[in-house]
Amino acid sequence: MKITEMSWMQVEAHVGRDDRAVLPIGSTEQHAYLSLATDSILAERVAVDAADPLGVPVFPALAYGLTPQFSAYPGTVTLRLETFLTVIRELLDSIAESGFRRILVVNGHGGNAPAQAAASEWAARRPDTKLKFHNWWNAPATMAKVRSIDPAASHASWMESFPWTRVVGVQVPTERKPMVDWASIGRLAPGQIRERLGDGSFGGLYQRADQEMAEIWAVAVEETRALLTGDWG
Repeated sequence: MKITEMSWMQVEAHVGRDDRAVLPIGSTEQHAYLSLATDSILAERVAVDAADPLGVPVFPALAYGLTPQFSAYPGTVTLRLETFLTVIRELLDSIAESGFRRILVVNGHGGNAPAQAAASEWAARRPDTKLKFHNWWNAPATMAKVRSIDPAASHASWMESFPWTRVVGVQVPTERKPMVDWASIGRLAPGQIRERLGDGSFGGLYQRADQEMAEIWAVAVEETRALLTGDWG
């Protein structure tokens, strides 16, 4: 369930029965022909689809993360590292203050990797609280499913092109884009990165059949749900 659809009184009553909650985190950054909010949309949606049957509240996705490399693309918004980590810690503080003692962070953006260390450090100082950090898109079962369909899957390629991340009125190329070497490109200045990447995709097809995407989504939702129902240690 979305916590945006609950009152504070309902939350107070809920934590007396179930102390689990989910915090999705994403980014607002270029995704070629897809929505700038792709990472946030997917993180929140997989969290909601996984948690809803369990009655576990899901907080609104943090829509801003770390993406300085893409700052030359209009619409991209990035935070400073210290700002981002402070926001993560303060969000977790507030969620715990509300009474939630088992928190699943669902991350949708690779650039947010420092959040995992910050979350682990936070949890280590809160012995009364359990925390799990989940990079939903590259979790083992989900990534295995992606690779079984097409191993050429990357940022802003078909693997992120779900019906809910596509932009209305946009025609995507039908040809397969050659894969780029992000390990070398990622070290360049933002303007140079844009020049080398062009539309922003890292390579591969831009879109695949909706049935294939639905199969991937089913695996991702189940893998995320298992973290909520499994052992919290």
